[in-house]
Amino acid sequence: MSNALRDQLLKAGLVNSKQVKQAAKSKQQEKLISKEQKKPDEQSALRQQAMQAQNEKVVRDRQLNQQRKEAAEARAIEAQIKQLVDAHRLPIQNASDIPFNFTDQGKIKRLYIPDSMRAAISNGQMAIVRCGGIYDVVHNDIATKIAERHASSVVLWNKPEASGTPNATTDPYAGYEVPDDLMW
Repeated sequence: MSNALRDQLLKAGLVNSKQVKQAAKSKQQEKLISKEQKKPDEQSALRQQAMQAQNEKVVRDRQLNQQRKEAAEARAIEAQIKQLVDAHRLPIQNASDIPFNFTDQGKIKRLYIPDSMRAAISNGQMAIVRCGGIYDVVHNDIATKIAERHASSVVLWNKPEASGTPNATTDPYAGYEVPDDLMW
């Protein structure tokens, strides 16, 4: 009860001092109970926010670890390719070399190679690979290993066809049958 109302009720004799003290005590207990009930709600809200922040941090850390892992794998593959190219690059002599033009990412590039290498590249026995912005010539078995690791590192490779006979789509006489009894 408020002080003015309490004083008026005491003067009128409607309540005694014992009842006034009991009412004040019960009012204080209600305040304490309401505060205690509010605290768990606030604490649970804070706890939920902390859990959510922790979950977001875990997801963010996983993404960062995945990105780091992918970057490390890319560096390892690049190092393997560099090692393969360094070990198996074919020497290019500069005496009477002829320019060999090829395209890389839509741009025409030029590499000075001997005529024998030009023929081998055209036949698919050799390939041109890019490693660290430098173009080198390697044999086709090394080009296969490089293409397994990173296909875009092989710039030019004329792969030979699997079969030496022409297939039905390219043979203009595929629809015509040769008779069995034809004598030459």
